[in-house]
Amino acid sequence: MSTPVPPLTPYLIVSNAAEAIEFYKKAFGAIQEGEAHLMPKTDKIMHARLLVNGAMIMLCDDFSEMMHQPSMTPIALGGTPITLALQLDDVQSFWDKAVAGGATVNMPLADMFWGARYGQLTDPYGHKWSVSQELRQMTAEETQAAADEALASRGTLMGDKN
Repeated sequence: MSTPVPPLTPYLIVSNAAEAIEFYKKAFGAIQEGEAHLMPKTDKIMHARLLVNGAMIMLCDDFSEMMHQPSMTPIALGGTPITLALQLDDVQSFWDKAVAGGATVNMPLADMFWGARYGQLTDPYGHKWSVSQELRQMTAEETQAAADEALASRGTLMGDKN
């Protein structure tokens, strides 16, 4: 029995869906939901569903050449402005597995002023992911005070000094 599709589900276009599925399974611990559906008379995947940390994503191969359109993968576009955010119970284990599996670190995993351990990665197919684990709950006032202090002492929101 398959998991019902939630009201909003990211649908990723990748350059090689079969490889991407294996990457997400190995590096992100994804679970494949059912069989991947192939485009007739090809080895291209036109639809697959995965669960990543209990959240559904769908994905397919890039079919731009069949549609006589330019490729729409993040790599072909030179990046993506969208970040897929995962809230995790054990962010360090997820991070270690993802990096070992081939994800690129955009922002190192670190304890942040807003009370979370947080970092950003890009998967080998150009999709950006943020991963986070709540370390402590903070009030709006505590978060604002911590942000003010972080910005004053570090110069930027994420701690990089210019």
